[in-house]
Formats: sequence, C-alpha cells, structure tokens
Amino acid sequence: MTATSNADFRPDEAFALAEDARDPLRGYRDRFAIPTLAGLTPAASASDAPTVYLTGNSLGAMPTAVPDLLRHELEDWARLGVEGHLHGRDPWLPYHEQFRGPLSRLVGAGEREVVAMNSLTVNLHLLMASFYRPTPDRFSIIIEDTAFPSDSYAVASQAAFHGFEPRRAVVRLRPRRGEHTLRTEDIIAAIEREKPALVMLGAVNYLTGQWFDMPAITDAGHKAGAIVGWDLAHAAGNVPMKLHDWNVDFAAWCSYKYLNAGPGAIAGAFVHERHLGRSDLPRLAGWWGNDPATRFRMGPDFSPVASADAWSLSNPPIFSLTPLKASLELFDRATMPALRKKSERLTAYMEFLLSPRRATGLEILTPSDTSRRGCQLSLVIPGMSREVQRRLLERRVVCDFREPNVVRAAPAPLYNSYHDVWRFVRELNHLMP
Repeated sequence: MTATSNADFRPDEAFALAEDARDPLRGYRDRFAIPTLAGLTPAASASDAPTVYLTGNSLGAMPTAVPDLLRHELEDWARLGVEGHLHGRDPWLPYHEQFRGPLSRLVGAGEREVVAMNSLTVNLHLLMASFYRPTPDRFSIIIEDTAFPSDSYAVASQAAFHGFEPRRAVVRLRPRRGEHTLRTEDIIAAIEREKPALVMLGAVNYLTGQWFDMPAITDAGHKAGAIVGWDLAHAAGNVPMKLHDWNVDFAAWCSYKYLNAGPGAIAGAFVHERHLGRSDLPRLAGWWGNDPATRFRMGPDFSPVASADAWSLSNPPIFSLTPLKASLELFDRATMPALRKKSERLTAYMEFLLSPRRATGLEILTPSDTSRRGCQLSLVIPGMSREVQRRLLERRVVCDFREPNVVRAAPAPLYNSYHDVWRFVRELNHLMP
C-alpha cells in the first residue's frame, strides 16, 4: 500500500469522526461487545458508555454472536447427550474440521497444515518435541531477549530436557546499544554465527510491537541448517502472513488476543506440508492425532494422520472452539488485506497525534515504519508508572502496562475507531506534565 504521511492527518476531533464515517470496516464494531466503565468499576456513577478498549493485544473484545452460539451447543448437550457428537445441529465429532479453512486463510497456509488445538505453550512444546532435535555440535535455540516469558521457559526447559545447560543453549538476541528493536541484519548475522538447531522468535514482539521480517529470517535459518518456528501469539489476526510460501517449518498461536475467542481459548498450530506424513519425526502422540479411518478401532498402534491434526492429542473442546467460530467468520468477511490497511493507518494516526509529546520525553519503542509493526504502539512516558493505567481507566480508556514503564496501546481494526485513537491521546495528554 502507499505509505501514510503526516500530511494525511489533522489533530482535530472532526477529522477522526470523518475518518470513521468513511471507514469501510466501521460496521464491524457493532458486532463486538465493547466493555463499559460501569462494567469495570463498582462506582455507582460509572458511565455505561463504551470504553476506548485498546487491549486486544491481551484479550480481544467478545463478538456479540458468541452467547447464542454457545447456547446452541449447551442446548444440544442437554437435549442429546453423547448423541450430540453425530446428531447435533453442528455435530461435535467433525466440529474442529470447520476451522481449517478460516485458519489457513488467516495465516497463509494449506488447510491440511493447520489445526485448532490445546493452548499456545502446549502446542509449542508438542512441536518442539518433533522439531528441536539437538546434537552435541548443534543444540542452540535463538529467541529474542524480550520474548514473552512463556517462550523463554519453554525453550529453556526443552534444552534442559535434552540434557543441555539452558544458559548455553538459549541464545537471546538484544538490540544494539541505544536501540529498542532488533535489526534484521543482526538477526541473520546471529543465525549465521551460531548455527542453531532452532530459531523461534515471536513474529510480532509482545513488548515493542515489532513485526520481524519472517521470510528473510526463515530463509536465513534454513540456509544455516536450522529448523525455523514462529510464535504467532501477537501476529495471528494482526498481520498478514504466508507461512506456506515462506517455508516456515512450524508455528503456534493463541486465539484470545486479536482473534477474540475469549480467555484461555483454543490455540492453533501450523506444520508445513513437507513435514506431514513423515515417519521419522518423533512426536508425543494422542488419540485425536490418529488417522480417523482407524481411530475407532481402538488399537494400540498410533497411525498419524497426514495433516497438522497428527499433533493434536484429545478430542477438541467444543465450548472453547465455539467463540472462535464467531470471530473467524468476521475475519473472513472483513479480509486480512482490508484489516491490515486500516491497522497501518490507525497506528500512523496515533503516532501523528503523539508526535508533539516527543519534545517532552515520550518515547515510542515500536518501529516507525508501519510495515514493520503490528497494530500496537508501545510508549515510554517519563515519570509515569503503573498508576497511569488506573488513571486512564478512570477516563474510560483501557490499555495495558508492562513493567517497568511501557504503556501498550493496540487499536484493533475490527472494532477500534479513529475516534478511539483520538480520545486515547487526548486523555493521555491530560495526564502528562
């Protein structure tokens, strides 16, 4: 798309309202339940007007279709019991199969390459059990230093499980002195130098919002003889991807952030088709990964199905999958290209409105290049601590704070508006000296 310049924006409220009026995605906001201050605080005087909800990078807003969809499954359980597996309105036995198409379109994959299952870190462990195959000469795992803690724990425990000292095995990439984000050339240089067994970065870094150059890093990893996997927790539903075309070996994601499937919702996984059906891959097997043609013979021998389903363990949790169905329908209708176009413009507008505050010491950790970030700006505000989160909430703005001093604001294009961005910056200005 054509790069957005500051000349495209004005700082007045009327501009934000005009942008919302001509936004082709504006109708999707009504398909979400936006939390209100009355719902978030016990104060009797609290407003029931919607908040400015900028925490889709922690927990997405609920699609309004979710209660009815869940009610249908509960009614079928009550009415049919076990027969709901075959005779419900949306039978449970093949229930997970309907997610292959939407998920494949979301991450740029073939339908056989994706599966909805488990939770994010469980999926990372299952995939690393197959793809992290260290040897005495090649055992390191490359991650970013600001990886989400669960990724750090997962890779360290995998290294230790294989008998390697985590402090030696886990290579943590740090930005250059005085910089907040990693340069692609430095990541590639580290891969070439370390010759790792595994490269596993967070595609969009949770703290800074930086979107890594996934195809270039994947290619560099393969040239160095490494397996390349990605944590898509902050990328799925946020940035457009082509996992198959980029030759990614594996990936995993959660669905409670940008995918709006609810707290602790079902996660997802991707395995490139070149690995499907491989008999030499070790795996931690479970009943639901067995070939459906032989699954109900109840035999002792595991015969993995030639799809990403082979890494699933147990029958899918219907009540966890159902909210994701509501969300993915909206993503399919809106399309990732349209969402990405709006996302880039929303963060560019937020950056434009914040730019006068740079003179008073505000720092933006997120890359200024919109093509190198997701729909998030990470701010460091001088003299402000976690108290800023509480004070913003009093002003009907919900955003995230990460120790020691980072405010993360994520305008999700499915339900956030330009006016949300304008209000966030206005309220932040009221709090800053």
